[in-house]
Amino acid sequence: MATKSRLYRIQFTSRDQVYEVYAREVSHGAMLGFVEIGKLVFGERSSIVVDPGEEKLKTEFENVERFYVPVHAVIRIDEVNKQGTARILGEGGKVTPFPAPYGFGDPKK
Repeated sequence: MATKSRLYRIQFTSRDQVYEVYAREVSHGAMLGFVEIGKLVFGERSSIVVDPGEEKLKTEFENVERFYVPVHAVIRIDEVNKQGTARILGEGGKVTPFPAPYGFGDPKK
């Protein structure tokens, strides 16, 4: 019997935008405070309909084997049965960051 390959949908914030990507590997990683994401999955390029948002993400993550997202930037991680379209949600919108612990603010205060 073939082993089912896991698929995860990860939503995280980066540069005031919400990213939604699909990956085969997600773990706490070796770096404290980061989520390790590997083996990104994108739609087939042979598709007749091309999503410009997904194409932008493919370009941004081209040649990236794995990347690390700070835990406080992760919104949600779901294990899913079916792949959707990778996208940037609310592009150009304002995302309110999660409050940082004391001691990480403006050094002038």
